[in-house]
Amino acid sequence: MVEILFRIPLTDAVRQVLESRHALHEVTETGPATLAARCGGARVLVTNGTIGASRAEMEALPELAMICCLGTGYENVDIEAARARGIIVTHGAGSNAAAVADHAMALLLAAMRDLPWLDREARQGLWRDNVGVRPIPTGKRLGLLGLGAVGEKIARRAAGFDMTIAYHTRRPRPEVPWRHVGSLPVLAEQSDCLIVAVPGGPATFHMVDAAVLQALGPQGFLVNVGRGSVVDSAALATALQEGTIAGAALDVFEGEPEIPPALLAAPRLVITPHVAAWAPEVRTASAELLRQNIEALLAGMPPVSPVPEMRGAAVAA
Repeated sequence: MVEILFRIPLTDAVRQVLESRHALHEVTETGPATLAARCGGARVLVTNGTIGASRAEMEALPELAMICCLGTGYENVDIEAARARGIIVTHGAGSNAAAVADHAMALLLAAMRDLPWLDREARQGLWRDNVGVRPIPTGKRLGLLGLGAVGEKIARRAAGFDMTIAYHTRRPRPEVPWRHVGSLPVLAEQSDCLIVAVPGGPATFHMVDAAVLQALGPQGFLVNVGRGSVVDSAALATALQEGTIAGAALDVFEGEPEIPPALLAAPRLVITPHVAAWAPEVRTASAELLRQNIEALLAGMPPVSPVPEMRGAAVAA
């Protein structure tokens, strides 16, 4: 049995697979002193990319051997601090990919077909004779910013709509059938729909800026299921107000959970509250992956799903 400290709310799925074998402590308050006081002997810290884990928090937990991020993101975990302490960092790579890809396609359809507006107006008696025609995704050019587990599943779903698919990543993936584009503005210019599926952090901060939106153009649609920090909110709000792009849909946004006021006032925008991965199937898969990583730690084995920076790292003591 080990002490496991949760910086995020415990789900029933996690309790079901861990509670009988380990001591679970839910501490959602912030601050190293609080963590040390509530569970200073924790060997495992469970968090997510938004909350993360700082150097000071790691130092407050002298027995800490593993940090597990539920979900794919881990942008606010201090990886260098973890390395210095010999702490393994894992994430839920792939466990939520299908759900996020499904949600991305739902957002794209909602934005292109203007479903929220149609729903509201139909309830007020509006009939189709008074509605303008809206585009469909079938046959359109899809640009993907990011081609990890989520991006690849989005591409495979988009293929079902007969979309032409291209992607932008730091390095091409020669094993996939889609076209790599080395410049994000060029990808946007060559796309009717641009879907963001990259993690947050300094390397991707405001990658989608005014220039990219200008390149996407007045018939283009933007969807973001990556991280809110990837898209410049002010530039997006301006682009929507001025008709620089046709519409957008966001499951993530800067300053979560507060939505930037400029976005709230923007037209032709669909927003959901970071729920793409909120599905019972995902919670079950994430809990199982968490269990496997903890059991690997206790058995002295390599983690099942280390973050990329720690693949091949030594097993935590």
